[in-house]
Amino acid sequence: MLKVFLVEDEIVMREGIKNNISWEEEGFEFVGEASDGELAYPLIQKTQPDILITDIKMPFMDGLELSRLVRQELPDTKIIILSGYDEFEYAQEAISIGITDYLVKPIAGAKLLEAVKKVGKLVQEEQQQRLFLKTFEQERLENIQLSRQKLFRSLASGKRPVSELLKEGREIGLDLVADRYNIVLLQIFSDHQVEGYSEERNAAEQAIEKMTEKMKNILMVELGLEGWGFIIKETDEARSVEQTLDEFLEKLQEMIGTYEGIEYFAGVGRAVARLSELNRCFEEANRAFAYRYLRTWNQVIYSEKEPGNASVDENLNLSALNVEKMDRKSVEQFLKTGLRGEVHHFIDEYFASLGEKNIQSLLLRQYVTMDMYFAAVAMLEQLGYDRAELVHRCGDFQTMTTVFSTVEQTKEYLQGVFESAVDLREAVSQKKYSSLLKDARAYIERNYDQEDISLNKAAASVNLSPNHFSTIFNQETGQTFIEFLTEVRMERAKELLRSTSMKMSEIAFAVGYKDAHYFSYLFKKTQDCTPREYRSRA
Repeated sequence: MLKVFLVEDEIVMREGIKNNISWEEEGFEFVGEASDGELAYPLIQKTQPDILITDIKMPFMDGLELSRLVRQELPDTKIIILSGYDEFEYAQEAISIGITDYLVKPIAGAKLLEAVKKVGKLVQEEQQQRLFLKTFEQERLENIQLSRQKLFRSLASGKRPVSELLKEGREIGLDLVADRYNIVLLQIFSDHQVEGYSEERNAAEQAIEKMTEKMKNILMVELGLEGWGFIIKETDEARSVEQTLDEFLEKLQEMIGTYEGIEYFAGVGRAVARLSELNRCFEEANRAFAYRYLRTWNQVIYSEKEPGNASVDENLNLSALNVEKMDRKSVEQFLKTGLRGEVHHFIDEYFASLGEKNIQSLLLRQYVTMDMYFAAVAMLEQLGYDRAELVHRCGDFQTMTTVFSTVEQTKEYLQGVFESAVDLREAVSQKKYSSLLKDARAYIERNYDQEDISLNKAAASVNLSPNHFSTIFNQETGQTFIEFLTEVRMERAKELLRSTSMKMSEIAFAVGYKDAHYFSYLFKKTQDCTPREYRSRA
């Protein structure tokens, strides 16, 4: 129901308007009254009426002053002014303020009700339009996010013509034209976890996105579980890509620092002058980004600045080498969360961390290989695999003499082991995601009738971040969250149209739409007929 508030200093007239119109029967809720603007204003702020009926001439605060305040505070509230015959100058000023209707006193109840209904219809049309825009914006944002992911991966692959990439970028609001480019890959963690729902991390993610949108020459792409990719552009001779990058990273680190329990890691590529070279820049950034498994968090690694190596003395002394200090945790962490495309970077950097001279030792390479191999076996056994699975896929290093012939052959073998382990882990993850999405769909099907159901709430129900949930939901179902929710609601609406005599407004409310007009619009858009046409066919 639309809410109505009345301000009138003449008590007889105020009581007459209040009591002589059956507000509820006419579809309105009478939420309050006052004798002047000063008393009315705090009540109006509290009740937030859709329609305000006010006299012009009142003591303490007249209707014009009250209207100005209400227009500033509640711009969607419609105002009907009541005025005497001799108050034309007041009427002119009221019109300039932006009142919706102007009625001359004395006025019959029927005429006032007619005016209120007319204004009420206008309010409903505007509310409906806002709902249209809200849902359209949700759909647009979800689709743009997925399209940006696809484009970013195309840029990273380097396999598509530049003309196609530029055209696709323009279509989704990414201007890719620049003199030079760089890439930043970023991931944030909450309680040392990449996955999982966290209000604090959600707030940090939204703050990062809002900050980036305001920064010229920064293009942001949300990559789901992989974090974010940021394309840094240079379009102004007076401002280099390096300057934009430094400003961005400084603001980013400062902002993340304001959120308790949130950590980060970023990898930065090497600037390039062509869009067609962005895949090389991505490869550099990804290499630096892979250090998140080998270094402490809350830092930025630049591909052109080699991080300090050698956690082991370069002059190998096997009798003194403390193998317990080798970073087994980083290996285990990578096996749990690393990506297939990062394996070769991780293996390279892990070997580099042991020291170039040390790793030339056959004995050390044998130990490292065994340690990493058994870490992979342990991870796979935790997931339910038999340890023979790795031998079947990669062979048994104990019987393969070439594994330790050179450092590169050892790396190549371990790369195969880790890629196989990641593939097997992802197969289990797909099953897990299928189960989570089954739970998410069940949550939507249980709560589709709630007007405030949202992507955030659905994500929280399965303990995933909204961005991650949105990505895997689309990958697994081929639909956005909004598309699936609308489909569920429409199917239920069709069931009610076929099997009940409920009114359209009742069916709209039953499937989660407060506005019956909006429900009818969506029904026709998705079903190619109106609800009434569907019912008549059924």
